[in-house]
Amino acid sequence: MKPQNLMNPTSSSSLKSRFTTRFLRALSRINARKQFTSTSSPREIFQRYRRIKVAADKSMAYSVRSKRRWSRVMLSKLRSRSSSNSFSSVRLRRVKKSSATKTGHEKEAKIKSGGDQEEADELRELVPGGEAMDLCNLLDETAHYIKCLNTQVQVMRKIVDFYSP
Repeated sequence: MKPQNLMNPTSSSSLKSRFTTRFLRALSRINARKQFTSTSSPREIFQRYRRIKVAADKSMAYSVRSKRRWSRVMLSKLRSRSSSNSFSSVRLRRVKKSSATKTGHEKEAKIKSGGDQEEADELRELVPGGEAMDLCNLLDETAHYIKCLNTQVQVMRKIVDFYSP
């Protein structure tokens, strides 16, 4: 059975089928580069993981096209990173203050104020391009982004099931 049979037989214009087609093509290109072996170094494994993650993100963003702000922002970031070749270098990431490190006064203030603004700010950090959105658009983009992430997971699970013994 060929990988094309993994696609959902629904309309070819569906998000899932567009993503599946793009993602399988990207995985084929990744696989053609160099075969993964059990003797691969941790660095090679990490690089392959990054290529697959970028392929999944890029495939999803291209599948959505420019209809959503998060997809436009994601594609822009991927283009700028690939031009600066930052995927091969290790980058320091900003560490977000977790709720576990908050003082009792901060937790109490959040409970009293409802914490809506803080929760919206946390959501803005998770959704690509969410930093510049008002709450209504942020919620709409978040719902669509979650739907797309769910589609990614479904397709990846089907691929794993297909190739598992």
